[in-house]
Amino acid sequence: MSYEFLHRPPTPAEHRLLAESVGWGHGFAWDAMPASLAASFAGVVVLREGGPVAMGRVVGDGAYYFYVQDVAVMPGHQHAGLGRRIVEHLVAEVERVAPPKAFIGLFATDQAVGLYESHGFAQHPGMTGMFRVVPAAEPAVSS
Repeated sequence: MSYEFLHRPPTPAEHRLLAESVGWGHGFAWDAMPASLAASFAGVVVLREGGPVAMGRVVGDGAYYFYVQDVAVMPGHQHAGLGRRIVEHLVAEVERVAPPKAFIGLFATDQAVGLYESHGFAQHPGMTGMFRVVPAAEPAVSS
């Protein structure tokens, strides 16, 4: 059976299943994901036999700044070209609407660097990618 590509962001359940399958389960505030996914600029979900096996999406302002996010392929389906096809679709969606010099950024795992480089992504001299995570709220202390 072949893969089916759906051009939409993942549902919260699909996102969680795929994120957990690649070891990213600890990296999300799951209660915030429905709103986050709904605000995606573009997305791709890949199905096999009716179940999700891969995903990716683009977030950003939809006009000039775009970020490839959450590209994940279940371990049993990696090395089948799914990540490449997801990134191709996401970049094409951005290029369809973005003006010249628009920014497409991402953070890559060490294993995915080659995939993104093959699509023209590169580190640039004089620039360093950085990020900050909002800390968890301190538990309330009752008196």
